[in-house]
Amino acid sequence: MGGPSDRAVQDRVIRALADARYRVSPEWLVQQLADPDRLERYAHFLARHFYHERLVQFFKYSRALARVTGRHPEAVLTQPAFDALLPGVVLGSRDTARAVAGLAVAYVGAAPMSIPYLKELLSYEEAMMVVEAGPRIWRDREVGAAGPETGAAPTLVEGTVILELTYDLPAVLPELLRPWTAVPLAPQRPTTLLVARSPHGRVAVARSDATVAALVRFADGERSLAQLAAETGLAVRELEATVQGLVELGALRFSTGS
Repeated sequence: MGGPSDRAVQDRVIRALADARYRVSPEWLVQQLADPDRLERYAHFLARHFYHERLVQFFKYSRALARVTGRHPEAVLTQPAFDALLPGVVLGSRDTARAVAGLAVAYVGAAPMSIPYLKELLSYEEAMMVVEAGPRIWRDREVGAAGPETGAAPTLVEGTVILELTYDLPAVLPELLRPWTAVPLAPQRPTTLLVARSPHGRVAVARSDATVAALVRFADGERSLAQLAAETGLAVRELEATVQGLVELGALRFSTGS
Protein backbone atom coordinates (compact mmCIF):
# COMPACT_ATOMS: atom_id res chain seq x y z
CA MET A 1 0.00 0.00 0.00
CA GLY A 2 1.19 3.52 -0.75
CA GLY A 3 1.67 6.29 1.77
CA PRO A 4 -0.78 9.12 2.44
CA SER A 5 -1.53 11.54 -0.39
CA ASP A 6 -0.01 15.02 -0.44
CA ARG A 7 -3.43 16.48 0.46
CA ALA A 8 -3.78 14.12 3.42
CA VAL A 9 -0.30 15.03 4.67
CA GLN A 10 -1.08 18.72 4.29
CA ASP A 11 -4.32 18.35 6.25
CA ARG A 12 -2.53 16.54 9.08
CA VAL A 13 0.21 19.17 9.30
CA ILE A 14 -2.38 21.96 9.37
CA ARG A 15 -4.26 20.15 12.12
CA ALA A 16 -1.04 19.73 14.09
CA LEU A 17 -0.28 23.44 13.80
CA ALA A 18 -3.75 24.36 15.03
CA ASP A 19 -4.22 21.76 17.77
CA ALA A 20 -1.62 21.47 20.52
CA ARG A 21 -3.22 18.31 21.88
CA TYR A 22 -3.00 16.59 18.50
CA ARG A 23 0.71 17.52 18.26
CA VAL A 24 1.52 15.36 21.30
CA SER A 25 -0.80 12.47 20.40
CA PRO A 26 0.59 9.08 19.31
CA GLU A 27 -1.53 9.43 16.16
CA TRP A 28 0.54 12.43 15.08
CA LEU A 29 3.94 11.49 16.49
CA VAL A 30 4.07 8.10 14.79
CA GLN A 31 3.78 9.75 11.38
CA GLN A 32 7.03 11.75 11.78
CA LEU A 33 5.87 14.32 9.23
CA ALA A 34 7.70 17.36 10.64
CA ASP A 35 10.53 18.33 12.94
CA PRO A 36 8.85 18.58 16.39
CA ASP A 37 10.78 21.64 17.62
CA ARG A 38 10.30 23.65 14.44
CA LEU A 39 6.64 22.70 14.29
CA GLU A 40 6.10 23.76 17.90
CA ARG A 41 7.79 27.13 17.37
CA TYR A 42 5.72 27.83 14.27
CA ALA A 43 2.52 26.70 16.01
CA HIS A 44 3.21 29.16 18.85
CA PHE A 45 3.81 31.94 16.31
CA LEU A 46 0.49 31.14 14.61
CA ALA A 47 -1.36 31.06 17.93
CA ARG A 48 -0.10 34.52 18.87
CA HIS A 49 -1.00 35.89 15.44
CA PHE A 50 -4.44 34.25 15.47
CA TYR A 51 -5.40 35.59 18.90
CA HIS A 52 -3.79 38.98 18.28
CA GLU A 53 -6.27 39.48 15.43
CA ARG A 54 -9.18 38.43 17.60
CA LEU A 55 -8.23 40.54 20.58
CA VAL A 56 -7.81 43.58 18.36
CA GLN A 57 -11.18 42.90 16.75
CA PHE A 58 -13.32 42.01 19.75
CA PHE A 59 -11.65 44.16 22.41
CA LYS A 60 -11.48 47.27 20.23
CA TYR A 61 -13.43 49.38 22.73
CA SER A 62 -11.16 48.65 25.68
CA ARG A 63 -8.22 49.20 23.29
CA ALA A 64 -9.63 52.67 22.66
CA LEU A 65 -9.57 53.22 26.42
CA ALA A 66 -5.90 52.22 26.60
CA ARG A 67 -4.95 55.90 26.38
CA VAL A 68 -6.26 56.27 29.94
CA THR A 69 -5.93 52.71 31.29
CA GLY A 70 -2.47 52.18 29.87
CA ARG A 71 -3.45 48.59 29.03
CA HIS A 72 -3.86 47.14 25.55
CA PRO A 73 -5.72 43.80 25.65
CA GLU A 74 -3.35 42.15 23.17
CA ALA A 75 -0.42 42.70 25.55
CA VAL A 76 -1.43 39.48 27.31
CA LEU A 77 -0.05 37.52 24.34
CA THR A 78 3.50 38.33 25.46
CA GLN A 79 2.90 37.43 29.10
CA PRO A 80 3.65 34.14 30.91
CA ALA A 81 -0.07 33.44 31.42
CA PHE A 82 -0.53 33.07 27.66
CA ASP A 83 2.57 30.89 27.40
CA ALA A 84 0.97 28.62 29.99
CA LEU A 85 -2.04 28.15 27.70
CA LEU A 86 -0.01 27.08 24.66
CA PRO A 87 0.20 23.34 25.51
CA GLY A 88 -3.61 23.14 25.25
CA VAL A 89 -4.41 25.70 22.56
CA VAL A 90 -6.79 24.70 19.77
CA LEU A 91 -7.09 27.56 17.30
CA GLY A 92 -10.69 28.60 16.82
CA SER A 93 -12.10 26.54 19.68
CA ARG A 94 -14.50 28.10 22.15
CA ASP A 95 -12.50 26.84 25.14
CA THR A 96 -9.31 28.53 23.97
CA ALA A 97 -11.18 31.71 23.04
CA ARG A 98 -12.66 31.80 26.53
CA ALA A 99 -9.24 31.29 28.13
CA VAL A 100 -7.52 33.99 26.06
CA ALA A 101 -10.39 36.45 26.48
CA GLY A 102 -10.28 35.79 30.22
CA LEU A 103 -6.63 36.84 30.31
CA ALA A 104 -7.49 40.11 28.56
CA VAL A 105 -10.40 40.76 30.92
CA ALA A 106 -8.24 40.21 33.99
CA TYR A 107 -5.36 42.32 32.67
CA VAL A 108 -7.37 45.32 31.49
CA GLY A 109 -9.78 45.06 34.41
CA ALA A 110 -6.91 45.49 36.88
CA ALA A 111 -6.07 48.95 35.51
CA PRO A 112 -5.96 51.59 38.26
CA MET A 113 -8.04 54.03 36.17
CA SER A 114 -11.65 54.08 37.37
CA ILE A 115 -14.17 53.79 34.52
CA PRO A 116 -17.62 52.93 35.90
CA TYR A 117 -18.67 50.67 33.03
CA LEU A 118 -15.30 49.05 32.33
CA LYS A 119 -16.17 45.73 33.97
CA GLU A 120 -19.35 45.38 31.91
CA LEU A 121 -17.56 46.49 28.75
CA LEU A 122 -14.99 43.74 29.23
CA SER A 123 -17.76 41.19 29.80
CA TYR A 124 -19.38 42.34 26.55
CA GLU A 125 -16.12 42.04 24.60
CA GLU A 126 -15.37 38.66 26.16
CA ALA A 127 -18.82 37.40 25.13
CA MET A 128 -18.27 38.60 21.55
CA MET A 129 -14.95 36.76 21.28
CA VAL A 130 -16.25 33.54 22.82
CA VAL A 131 -19.48 33.50 20.80
CA GLU A 132 -17.50 33.94 17.55
CA ALA A 133 -15.43 30.82 18.24
CA GLY A 134 -16.42 27.25 17.50
CA PRO A 135 -17.28 25.14 14.46
CA ARG A 136 -18.69 26.72 11.32
CA ILE A 137 -21.19 25.43 8.77
CA TRP A 138 -19.51 25.96 5.42
CA ARG A 139 -22.25 24.75 3.06
CA ASP A 140 -25.81 26.05 2.98
CA ARG A 141 -27.20 22.59 2.52
CA GLU A 142 -25.93 21.68 5.98
CA VAL A 143 -28.28 24.20 7.58
CA GLY A 144 -31.53 22.57 8.59
CA ALA A 145 -34.69 23.82 6.92
CA ALA A 146 -37.01 22.96 9.78
CA GLY A 147 -39.31 25.69 11.03
CA PRO A 148 -42.56 26.34 12.89
CA GLU A 149 -44.63 24.92 10.05
CA THR A 150 -42.96 21.51 10.47
CA GLY A 151 -43.97 21.20 14.12
CA ALA A 152 -40.30 21.27 15.16
CA ALA A 153 -39.34 22.77 18.52
CA PRO A 154 -36.84 25.64 18.73
CA THR A 155 -33.67 25.06 20.68
CA LEU A 156 -30.97 27.40 21.93
CA VAL A 157 -27.83 27.48 19.80
CA GLU A 158 -24.75 26.64 21.83
CA GLY A 159 -22.74 29.73 22.71
CA THR A 160 -25.63 32.20 22.66
CA VAL A 161 -25.29 34.67 25.54
CA ILE A 162 -27.68 37.00 27.34
CA LEU A 163 -25.96 39.91 29.08
CA GLU A 164 -27.76 41.72 31.89
CA LEU A 165 -26.07 45.12 32.26
CA THR A 166 -26.48 48.16 34.47
CA TYR A 167 -25.04 50.49 31.81
CA ASP A 168 -26.37 51.07 28.30
CA LEU A 169 -23.21 50.04 26.48
CA PRO A 170 -24.59 50.33 22.91
CA ALA A 171 -25.12 54.04 23.57
CA VAL A 172 -21.44 54.66 24.33
CA LEU A 173 -19.63 52.18 22.06
CA PRO A 174 -19.60 54.40 18.93
CA GLU A 175 -18.29 57.31 21.02
CA LEU A 176 -15.31 55.27 22.19
CA LEU A 177 -14.12 54.83 18.60
CA ARG A 178 -14.38 58.55 17.79
CA PRO A 179 -11.83 61.18 18.84
CA TRP A 180 -12.30 62.18 22.48
CA THR A 181 -10.44 63.93 25.28
CA ALA A 182 -12.61 63.02 28.27
CA VAL A 183 -13.69 59.39 28.61
CA PRO A 184 -17.19 59.03 27.11
CA LEU A 185 -19.81 58.14 29.69
CA ALA A 186 -22.36 55.35 29.37
CA PRO A 187 -25.92 56.03 30.54
CA GLN A 188 -26.66 54.10 33.71
CA ARG A 189 -29.85 52.20 32.92
CA PRO A 190 -30.69 48.48 32.90
CA THR A 191 -29.87 46.98 29.52
CA THR A 192 -30.26 43.42 28.24
CA LEU A 193 -28.25 42.30 25.21
CA LEU A 194 -28.34 39.07 23.26
CA VAL A 195 -25.10 37.95 21.60
CA ALA A 196 -25.37 35.19 18.99
CA ARG A 197 -23.56 33.81 15.97
CA SER A 198 -24.99 32.61 12.69
CA PRO A 199 -24.01 29.11 11.47
CA HIS A 200 -21.54 30.79 9.09
CA GLY A 201 -19.78 32.76 11.83
CA ARG A 202 -21.37 36.22 11.77
CA VAL A 203 -21.67 37.60 15.31
CA ALA A 204 -24.70 39.77 16.04
CA VAL A 205 -25.74 41.78 19.09
CA ALA A 206 -29.35 42.78 19.66
CA ARG A 207 -31.14 44.62 22.42
CA SER A 208 -33.33 42.22 24.31
CA ASP A 209 -35.86 42.16 27.13
CA ALA A 210 -37.16 39.84 29.81
CA THR A 211 -39.47 38.06 27.37
CA VAL A 212 -36.69 37.22 24.93
CA ALA A 213 -34.42 36.20 27.80
CA ALA A 214 -37.15 33.82 29.03
CA LEU A 215 -37.65 32.43 25.53
CA VAL A 216 -33.93 31.76 25.18
CA ARG A 217 -33.91 30.09 28.60
CA PHE A 218 -36.90 27.82 27.87
CA ALA A 219 -36.04 26.89 24.25
CA ASP A 220 -34.71 23.39 24.90
CA GLY A 221 -35.79 21.57 21.75
CA GLU A 222 -38.58 19.85 23.67
CA ARG A 223 -41.14 22.60 24.27
CA SER A 224 -43.51 23.36 21.41
CA LEU A 225 -44.29 26.90 20.33
CA ALA A 226 -47.58 26.71 22.22
CA GLN A 227 -45.75 25.66 25.38
CA LEU A 228 -43.20 28.43 24.93
CA ALA A 229 -46.01 30.93 24.45
CA ALA A 230 -47.45 29.86 27.79
CA GLU A 231 -44.03 30.10 29.48
CA THR A 232 -43.28 33.58 28.12
CA GLY A 233 -46.77 35.10 28.11
CA LEU A 234 -46.67 35.85 24.37
CA ALA A 235 -49.43 35.11 21.89
CA VAL A 236 -48.44 32.28 19.55
CA ARG A 237 -48.29 34.56 16.49
CA GLU A 238 -46.13 37.08 18.33
CA LEU A 239 -43.93 34.25 19.57
CA GLU A 240 -43.49 32.90 16.04
CA ALA A 241 -42.24 36.29 14.85
CA THR A 242 -39.87 36.57 17.81
CA VAL A 243 -38.55 33.05 17.27
CA GLN A 244 -38.00 33.75 13.57
CA GLY A 245 -35.98 36.84 14.43
CA LEU A 246 -33.85 34.84 16.86
CA VAL A 247 -33.30 32.13 14.24
CA GLU A 248 -32.07 34.75 11.78
CA LEU A 249 -29.68 36.11 14.42
CA GLY A 250 -28.37 32.61 15.10
CA ALA A 251 -29.62 32.42 18.70
CA LEU A 252 -32.16 29.64 18.06
CA ARG A 253 -32.50 26.81 15.60
CA PHE A 254 -35.20 24.24 15.04
CA SER A 255 -34.56 20.75 16.34
CA THR A 256 -35.78 18.07 13.97
CA GLY A 257 -35.19 15.20 16.38
CA SER A 258 -33.47 11.93 15.48
